Amino acid sequence: QKAQRFQQQYGLPAYDAQVLTASREVAEFFKAVAAAVPGDAKMAANWVMGDFSAALNKDGLDVTASRLTAQQLGGLLARIVDNTISGKIAKEVFEVMWADGSDADTVIEARGLKQITDSGAIEKVIDEIIAANPKQLADYRSGKDKLFGFFVGQAMKATGGKANPALL
Repeated sequence: QKAQRFQQQYGLPAYDAQVLTASREVAEFFKAVAAAVPGDAKMAANWVMGDFSAALNKDGLDVTASRLTAQQLGGLLARIVDNTISGKIAKEVFEVMWADGSDADTVIEARGLKQITDSGAIEKVIDEIIAANPKQLADYRSGKDKLFGFFVGQAMKATGGKANPALL
């Protein structure tokens, strides 16, 4: 019944709902994480079933002995939703959070991991990359569409992976 309720209430696939309701503790943990990211229960489910469960398994811990609270994990996911960090950076932040028990905002600030969302700053990086790669630009303009990935990669490299991927 709880699995069916999770499917209806959170819009989760049957498999996710079954996994998240396998124990009362996991279900309660998920509900608290999902509350931090209203409207994005699927992301909460993916993180609870994925990175979080993997960290628990790796350290031989039960959800009740977790190094992170549901609120801490929810805080991390909230930073993905508000575009402070990307999903890729979130995985790095999670590792640090798991290791030392700190919250997402502390890790993001201390390590300078905020995503670049200023379009002007990103455009400046793109202009520099285009200027530094005239041959690739000419090849791209002549129809070699695969070079688009090269330019995106160069921009990510130049920003240390901090450029907002959608904006880039």
